[in-house]
Amino acid sequence: MLVLLPPSEGKADAGRGAPLKPESLSLPGLAEARAAVLDALVELCAGDGGDAAGSAGDTEKAREVLGLSEGLRGEVVKNAGLRTAGTRPAGEIYTGVLYDALGLDSLDTAAKRRAGRSLLIFSGLWGAVRVTDRIPSYRCSMGVRLPGIGALGTYWRDPMASVLPEAAGEGLVLDLRSSAYAAAWKPKGAVAERTASVRVLHAPTRKVVSHFNKATKGRIVRSLLTDGAAPKDPAELVTALRDLGYEVEATVPERKGRGWSLDVLVDQVH
Repeated sequence: MLVLLPPSEGKADAGRGAPLKPESLSLPGLAEARAAVLDALVELCAGDGGDAAGSAGDTEKAREVLGLSEGLRGEVVKNAGLRTAGTRPAGEIYTGVLYDALGLDSLDTAAKRRAGRSLLIFSGLWGAVRVTDRIPSYRCSMGVRLPGIGALGTYWRDPMASVLPEAAGEGLVLDLRSSAYAAAWKPKGAVAERTASVRVLHAPTRKVVSHFNKATKGRIVRSLLTDGAAPKDPAELVTALRDLGYEVEATVPERKGRGWSLDVLVDQVH
């Protein structure tokens, strides 16, 4: 099983770990594309001077490109120093509602091993990383248009298309990404037929509630990891989720080459 997750806007501090070693990251087929995005991001945030400080004008330009508020000016400086910044496992860098509910740090040893094998976090900067990959804290969403690179959601499509099918293997792909990150790789053919995307709906209103949607997706992944469930296709996933106590409605594709759509219904919004 391969689980596709969105990143979080908020991220933990990188701490004092060793600096980034790009060659150590999973999915080495993405290395060239990662290097290009990293170069463009650091250059944008460091400015013409090429250092972590940059000028006020450089900072304003970077803030505008990255879509950052005035209160997030410090993220520009952080990005400028990415090559020498400390690193931590990606599973510790990403925070926020989904990752709080997933609770990677409190999983038992066996579940942590499963997480390391099955979870793949999409990223505007890295393309995709596993939770065990050591990365620095950064700020660069998939919706950004970087100078010299263009729209990241478009930029990543070709590299992802060449690498992700192999990573998916012959098993289930559970797609929990938001739309911006889903645009970077759309499973096709036989992989698509083994893919299930999930919405979380407030049962009484049949509406998606953003915070609750993220939290429930985190709980779903945690449930699968702690239970040791290993569904091989969307039909087995539906059975596994129902066995775990989730109310699931499945839409089976009418044509080949399409994925399943699952609605998980919940009563309480919290």
